[in-house]
Amino acid sequence: MANWFLSTRAQSHGGPVAAEVKIINSGLTGNLLPQLQQAIQGQDVFFAVHGFNVNQKDGLAHLGYWLDNVDVGNAVKIGVLWPGDCFVPIFVDYVVEGHEAIKSGDLLSALLNANFTGAVNLSFASHSLGARVVLQTIRRLNLHVRRLLLMAGAIEDNCLTNEYADAAKKVDQISLLTSKRDAVLAAAYPLGNPLQGIIDRGHPYYHAALGREGPANPAQLAPLLRSGWEIPKPIDYGHLDYIPGRPLPDIYPQPCEIPPDDPVPPQGTPASMTADTKLWKPAFSAAFATNRYK
Repeated sequence: MANWFLSTRAQSHGGPVAAEVKIINSGLTGNLLPQLQQAIQGQDVFFAVHGFNVNQKDGLAHLGYWLDNVDVGNAVKIGVLWPGDCFVPIFVDYVVEGHEAIKSGDLLSALLNANFTGAVNLSFASHSLGARVVLQTIRRLNLHVRRLLLMAGAIEDNCLTNEYADAAKKVDQISLLTSKRDAVLAAAYPLGNPLQGIIDRGHPYYHAALGREGPANPAQLAPLLRSGWEIPKPIDYGHLDYIPGRPLPDIYPQPCEIPPDDPVPPQGTPASMTADTKLWKPAFSAAFATNRYK
């Protein structure tokens, strides 16, 4: 499991954003900042950020499982924890947690600007509302960003050409993973909620979720945005299928791009994984991240 984590949490469950970023490594003690600076010196760094409704314990475990299945060569893998977990109904808290994501991005970018100048390149992957943490971080960065992967982005479909257009322009290459089977994002945005008859694509306040409908203006993102992002409907990829809740036995076979509609699971899935969607589905997202990183 990945050893390095950066946390903007003040508490292990819920709570606000902390005053400063905490560095976590289960195998080291003492002042970890000099040790982390030494680890990333002259290296590429690959960050992974979880979404909302994830406490510290689950964030450490689930990001660790997923990063174990992402092959980024000699790049240093770092998980990012932030207080996106809620104690009220998820779609009520969802709006509030956007502010915590922004604060976390500002805090993280300050740490990276001050201490990661020795790294060669930075790359980021995120799940769900972690997209806002990442984009806010990149917006404030003075460092080079090589790759960005937004999985199931719980953020507006025009964010890369509107709110976070400045962040998008700082990245060499952007990839997405989206699914129209994502019931969480369908319920949280106008396209799938009871207001869709009032707030629809022609309405000035309309927004779909990036992680469900894909980018609103993909042509405006050329050549930054790589093609191929929608997971076919027959694969039935939901919001919680991207990041594993337990260790994965082996990585999804390479090369790994968006699969065709048939078969399900996609051709090449190891036999040991085909009977359990909680294994092959997150292994697919990890292998996709591997392929897009290279």
